[in-house]
Amino acid sequence: MRDALDDQLISQLVGRAKAVGIQLTGEGGLLRQLTKRILESALEGEITGHLGHERHERTESGNVRNGTRSKTVLTDVGPVEIEVPRDRAGSFEPQIVKKRRRRLNGVDEMVLSLSARGLTHGEISARLKEVYGAEVSKTTISTITDKVIDGMYEWQNRPLDSGRFPSVVATPGWSPSDAEVSARSLAAVDAQEVLRTA
Repeated sequence: MRDALDDQLISQLVGRAKAVGIQLTGEGGLLRQLTKRILESALEGEITGHLGHERHERTESGNVRNGTRSKTVLTDVGPVEIEVPRDRAGSFEPQIVKKRRRRLNGVDEMVLSLSARGLTHGEISARLKEVYGAEVSKTTISTITDKVIDGMYEWQNRPLDSGRFPSVVATPGWSPSDAEVSARSLAAVDAQEVLRTA
């Protein structure tokens, strides 16, 4: 990714921000402004692809841009207010910032990571406020973790492929033959395959 970014351009942005008193992080900081511009540019590209024409071009389909709506999304650099484009037919479904989504993926991953480390929902909420300056309710955190738990439950209760998981029964005083050791090794390899593909 570094090759795609011009070091001189980055230096100019940082220098200009410092010259006018803009901090790099925090509310109104350079990172939030860049995130806003990048997200809005990507959304503009998405709607152009969806409509099949650039802004202000005439079209025969009749479906054209129809303004924007404001939306605040929680990103890795904190809450960012963006303008999401709309189309007249109402058929535009943005992919980068999906409809009815208020969080980008990095935030969900952080919540899950903190939950896996044993933090309570209140502690996770406080940590997100401390790091991002964003209010995330305990209910939202619950929703994120519940989705993962539901997915885990479905995976645990899925039907197993018969014949794929051989079982080995051992009795006291029993000594496994080479064939039985190979069967156990095969079962371990299958279990690893399941974990890797889950």
